[in-house]
Amino acid sequence: MVGEPSPVRRRDARRNRGLLVEAAREVFAEQGLDAPLDEIARRAGVGNATLYRHFPSRAALVDEVFRDALTGTTAAGERARGAEDAWAGLTEYLRAVFAGLAADRGTNDLMTTGLKGVTSLEAIHVHHRETVGGLLRRGQEQGVIRPDVTTEDLLFALAALGRAVPALTTAAADAWRRPLALLLDGLRARPVASGLPGAALTEAQLGQVLLDLGSQRRG
Repeated sequence: MVGEPSPVRRRDARRNRGLLVEAAREVFAEQGLDAPLDEIARRAGVGNATLYRHFPSRAALVDEVFRDALTGTTAAGERARGAEDAWAGLTEYLRAVFAGLAADRGTNDLMTTGLKGVTSLEAIHVHHRETVGGLLRRGQEQGVIRPDVTTEDLLFALAALGRAVPALTTAAADAWRRPLALLLDGLRARPVASGLPGAALTEAQLGQVLLDLGSQRRG
């Protein structure tokens, strides 16, 4: 048919799309969602025009890159919802979420900020809120979570800590575990004397974390 691309051109287009998605996955993981699109095209070995032909907006590219990756968060949420012990389900779910935030700067940006037009992100935010809210209410009914905490209280605290995760991981890969443990202990209906995980930040490490957080705000 006149006007249809040849099989070779279709094959090249699929190849270029795959190269762009892989390059974007790497760049977003390293630099976050604000990474230059020019850098993604350069790593993929294609021109900017090719990138925009496949992905006319940043949101379209982000949606393509993270659609499958976010299914892991959804799966963790489903497992947590099925836990008989709501506290165990909530803590295991949040540890899984934060491990993902620490491993990938792009995922961190997605989960802790808003980006319009990303269908997969909108779905995961709804699922995340329902998971956290449902486990919080069940934990309160079971008497293990303080009754005055709301879903909004917890989501705000998690988002605030989540934004600090990239800076924390510059100090130590698992540095986020201690503040998350402190946050979770604050949810308990009754204090539990349990040791905090990992080593505390040194004065120098804390100084670097604060500098990195300041750089994020300026960026």
